Amino acid sequence: MTGVHTTMPRDLAILGGEPFFVQPLHVGRPNVPDERKVMERIQQAIDRRWLTSFGPLVKQFEHDLALTAGVKHCIVTCNASIALQVLIRAGGLRGEVILPSFTFIATAHTLLWEGITPIFCDIDEDTGNIDPDHAARLITPKTTGIMGVHLWGHPAPTEQLADLAGAHGLRLFYDSAHAIGSSRLGRPVGNFGDAEVYSFHATKFINSFEGGAIVTNDDELAERVRSMHNYGRGEGEYVSSIGTNAKMTEVAAAMGITSLENMPYLIDVNRERFEHYRAGLAGVPGVELRCPSRENTVNHQYIVFEVDEAEAGLSRDELVATLLAENVLARTHFHPGCHRTEPYVHDQATYAPLPLPHSEALSDRVVMLPTGTGITLTEVGQVCDIIRQAVAQAPAIRAASLA
Repeated sequence: MTGVHTTMPRDLAILGGEPFFVQPLHVGRPNVPDERKVMERIQQAIDRRWLTSFGPLVKQFEHDLALTAGVKHCIVTCNASIALQVLIRAGGLRGEVILPSFTFIATAHTLLWEGITPIFCDIDEDTGNIDPDHAARLITPKTTGIMGVHLWGHPAPTEQLADLAGAHGLRLFYDSAHAIGSSRLGRPVGNFGDAEVYSFHATKFINSFEGGAIVTNDDELAERVRSMHNYGRGEGEYVSSIGTNAKMTEVAAAMGITSLENMPYLIDVNRERFEHYRAGLAGVPGVELRCPSRENTVNHQYIVFEVDEAEAGLSRDELVATLLAENVLARTHFHPGCHRTEPYVHDQATYAPLPLPHSEALSDRVVMLPTGTGITLTEVGQVCDIIRQAVAQAPAIRAASLA
């Protein structure tokens, strides 16, 4: 996203002719909490000349992740998308799988890539997570599974989804890309459904440069996943089934272990910035910060707020344009929704048989702001000031955006 700010009209910069921030503030700027330790572990891998194929760092990362999730099995992978693909195949999904439209496109693409029809479900606007009642209405004889998503690290309605899946004999998997370190009713994310998939992409607050993991308590499923993610090989290197190469490297695991070791500190950083944003945005008309529900503990990886155009006096997109003009590289998120994105938009009768008004409404309102170690508390306060002033000067900003 470097350079995005250079295309923004200067007359949208509310604090003068030049951006307030000289250096852009990015959403998802990578956290590197202990660079020395990362490099030390990478050097150890180089010295061992063991760079991939289940080295000691990969094994340690899997062990540490299993403890974090409170599960029996963890299989790390080169990225989260291929982790989903391996899980979908190992889990025997076919036909149709229900998932929320309000998610990153990879959740849907991995299903379609495996020859499965993704059936998009609406969400609960209060949580942003999949609506179990809508999901129930989408079940057909072709349905073999439900793919829940813990949106922005906020756990999905796991009890209702488990009941629904159990009643219909469906597989229940979770795309938990956002949610390591979060919990529901004291139970860590990673411990729900038949299996869950974490992401350790560089933009995630826990990262392995690029990577993913499948966590599960299902012994048979874990065995199939381990085989499939290594060309279908089993014990003794014999090939027992079709497979692919989804293995994580030692270099990625070095970063992952170090990042995971620092998770309590990183969550504290995220929480501190969340509270600073909450105080700074309090009372701004038409701006509401998304907060966790009482039964959930979240990692605060994302700072998300909604814009009510009628109250704020300017639209979500006008506010985002203003932030970009000030070098705050805010982002809309999951807009316009998977069902309104290629290739699904051309056949909504197949992929979205129910109207999805809540997904569409939320995707038109949300904004994501920078957080984590890439932004100081002083800068958080300054971002809040920009938003506050933008709302105060909404008529002028709207006029400039229409000029």
